[in-house]
Amino acid sequence: MLKMDNRIIINLGRQFGSGGKQVALALGRKLGISVYDNELITKAAETSGFSPDVFKVKDEKRNLFPISSFFTTQTFGAPKNFLNGENLFQIQSSVIREIAEKESAVIVGRCADYILRDLDCTIDVFITAPKENRIKLVMERMNLSREKAEDLIEKTDRKRETYYNYYTFGNWGVASNYDLCVDSSILGIEGTADYIIDFARRAGILPKEGK
Repeated sequence: MLKMDNRIIINLGRQFGSGGKQVALALGRKLGISVYDNELITKAAETSGFSPDVFKVKDEKRNLFPISSFFTTQTFGAPKNFLNGENLFQIQSSVIREIAEKESAVIVGRCADYILRDLDCTIDVFITAPKENRIKLVMERMNLSREKAEDLIEKTDRKRETYYNYYTFGNWGVASNYDLCVDSSILGIEGTADYIIDFARRAGILPKEGK
């Protein structure tokens, strides 16, 4: 394990509609550290020379797609007809590694727990919630009918599971893959963030309060 003194990385997986992004933002605010979710797309695009639209289309999905309309003329090299998912995963993985080497952070999704598995400063967390709670949250936040909200949840979770399982050879959302799995509906967003922080302190990843 690589030693990362005075640094913590919280890798946060989440079911769609569980409030995982909100928990991540609460963690960032409480700990005073950066949260990377869509920001990873921008950083990966800057590193590669491709438009952020390439990464948005591919974000946590597995498929081959044409990039001719997305390519920007920068330093990554000459455009090709297709860019496969492995190329994009490698680019984004490099960005995640670079972030972890420089600062404490909360990293949302994108197989960060697998990419940073050799570090000793990480806590791998998965946020879940009962399906009914998730349906209601998606209906409210996205102004969708119940049927459309349920369909979106199922499709998004299926894409995330396929993406994670393919690149990590693991099992997305299975408790044994994570240090901590939390039902966010029990304690709410703020309470869930506090619970994760307390867990990190008890695990010795974060210093105890007052120290």
